Formats: sequence, structure tokens, C-alpha cells
Amino acid sequence: MDLKLINDQGQDSGAVSASDTLFGREYNEALVHQLVTAYMANARSGNRAQKDRTDVKHTTHKPWRQKGTGRARSGMSSSPIWRGGGKAFPSSPDENFTQKMNRKMFRAGIAAILSQLARDGRLRVIDGISVDGPKTKVLAGKIKAMGIDNRVLIIASEVDDNLWLSSRNLANVLVLEPQQADPVSLIRFDQVLITKDAVKSFEEIYA
Repeated sequence: MDLKLINDQGQDSGAVSASDTLFGREYNEALVHQLVTAYMANARSGNRAQKDRTDVKHTTHKPWRQKGTGRARSGMSSSPIWRGGGKAFPSSPDENFTQKMNRKMFRAGIAAILSQLARDGRLRVIDGISVDGPKTKVLAGKIKAMGIDNRVLIIASEVDDNLWLSSRNLANVLVLEPQQADPVSLIRFDQVLITKDAVKSFEEIYA
């Protein structure tokens, strides 16, 4: 299939031949949902911790006698039903949130996302993008000249220091290399700007 190529001014500048396997795949919502869920779950650090009734600092003295008070019987104030007591089923720091995703499923999910971006017109191909120095204003001007005013993900085959440093202070711009592209970033940004060389890199990695 052919992807529309634009120039520095956002105008049509021809087309780029791309793999149908990567950019012409049918959208599989269930697969993409599983891919995004697994990616976000695997990114969790699993460092949350809660205290059970043995960890909270409470006296083990019986609050009141067993019978005769008219109140419910109670053994100690660290009970989970008491305010300030321990949690019944606490989360532990060594909890494992990882989800397994097969390599074929990951590649198919990335292809489905890229194909849907191309169909929706959210994927644009450019010859290349670079800046002479680490100047945020220069990069912002180039993006604006292309007619992109919303959040944009820039994927270049090689990201040098000038391009990376220029994008750091732009809140709605993220610059990645093809091997760094993840499903969450591809979905989260309104526009995806990819260079011609990055298209070939994607085909080598995923097609």
C-alpha cells in the first residue's frame, strides 16, 4: 500500500510504498486492548504495601470484657473492622503484575494500531526531520509549519541529541526511534509523524 508523503510545509509530496502486512491490516480491538493492558501492567513497579493486623502498632489488650457491656465482643483494636486497624488482605511489595504477551501477538497488535492510524489519517510520513542545534523554538516552528497543532509523536530512524533536546520542553511532543515505539504512545498521541527511513525500520522489525 501507499502512504501519503508530506513536506516541511505539510503539503502533499507524493507517496511512500509500505508493507500491507504492517500498514494494511484489519483492526482487532480485542487484540489491541490485550496488548495495551499487558504493556501497562508490565510497566507497574509493584512497590505498594499495606499493613495487616500484625504490622499496625496497637496494644493487644482486650478493649473490654467479653460479656456484660452490651457491645459486640472484641479481642484487640488492630482488628480489620476497627478504624486504624490492619487490612484484611493487604497488598504486598512483591506482588507480580506481569502479563505474558507472545511475540506474534505483539507484532500483530502493533500492525493493527499502525494500520488504523493510517486509515484515520493520523499517520503522516515525512522525508526527515532535524534541527541544527538544541533549540525548542525551532522544532516547535517546524511542527507548526506542517499544520500540526495538537499532540504529536515523532518517530525517526535515528534521534540525535539536537532533536531529542529540542523536544524535551514541548509537553505535547515525544520523539522516539522505531524500536522504542510502544502501543500506548501510538494510541495516546493525536498525530504520528514518521520519517521514510523509520517506515523501513518498522517493516524490518514487525513485518
